Amino acid sequence: MNFFDLEITARAATDLLAKRTQTKLPVTGVDVFICIVDHFEPQIGKSTPEVARKRLEDWLRRYPLVASRHRDADGRIPPHGYFYPYDEYDEWEFTQLVEHCAEGWGEVELHLHHKDDTSDSLRAKFEDAIRLYREHGALTQWPDGRPAYAFIHGNWALDNSRCEGGENFCGVNNELTLLRETGCYADFTFPAWQHTAQPRQVNSIYYATDDPLRPKSYDLGQAVEVGKTGSGDLLLVTGPLIPYLRTSKRGPLPAMDDSDLAGYRRFAPERLDRWVRAGIHVKGRPDRVFIKLHTHGEADINRDILLGEDFEALFSDAEARYNDGKKYRLHYVTARELYNIVKATEAGVEGEIVALRDWILPPPHTRHP
Repeated sequence: MNFFDLEITARAATDLLAKRTQTKLPVTGVDVFICIVDHFEPQIGKSTPEVARKRLEDWLRRYPLVASRHRDADGRIPPHGYFYPYDEYDEWEFTQLVEHCAEGWGEVELHLHHKDDTSDSLRAKFEDAIRLYREHGALTQWPDGRPAYAFIHGNWALDNSRCEGGENFCGVNNELTLLRETGCYADFTFPAWQHTAQPRQVNSIYYATDDPLRPKSYDLGQAVEVGKTGSGDLLLVTGPLIPYLRTSKRGPLPAMDDSDLAGYRRFAPERLDRWVRAGIHVKGRPDRVFIKLHTHGEADINRDILLGEDFEALFSDAEARYNDGKKYRLHYVTARELYNIVKATEAGVEGEIVALRDWILPPPHTRHP
């Protein structure tokens, strides 16, 4: 087989896989939701407190300068999802971050790296983290007053799905149950491309049922569907995972877009097009497309790129091409707002999107109007 044949084969295989992972969208009236969740770690790389503080101060100063220049169809700025790691908790950092979010720049949720835990030790970590975050005024609550939170698992190891190099990056097979019982409303960890944690179910919002006898219970689940009550222990909101052909010196090569925003994975308009075409939606409502992006924003190379160029490029492009008011309407949402809109869509609730943002879970009580 010559080079030309290899190129054609690669293109055909990639196109076929892309078609299987994308949804045909309605011609008009598509609501596009963009939610950015950040594994927000000022101490990334085991940095000193001084370095971590400078990183955080830089972010808190520069992010509002970018976000304040942008508005969606509802007149909302792009809020940021700060999934702060409990295992790296610093009181000064957390206080500054909550004050930043109280001014309307985003919302704080729970991130956790942990290893070799038992069910009891992990439950204690969740409960301690929730108590501490709530004392600062972070996190939302269920209608009955119980605390509620979104979750991202550190080290791509949800539900004991990663054990390598002699290290177990979780240890608990019933983690989905623990998350549900402690108030988690949804997991936002995935995709985890090229990691053992990656579920087989891609480009989907679905309910996973825990199996306490085995790891990675979330591998497959029940897709959220209009008019059907969800069945499972935890809702998983996955971001786009789309195959495509990248250019190289050797010609087009198969590649995967995992919706990561990073200094080594720059934003480009064709990426936004891929994310929209992925068509992640509640079954029965392909006119509501949910795009969950992820990043490690406090890593130095990522922070400089995101706050210097890429957030500006992403927001500007989304507003220019996916917010004409006819074919597309753009909505920037937090993880909590995305959950509310998904659940309202599942229940068949109609009406303006702005009225669905707080449908079940209210904003954290510290957030200023």
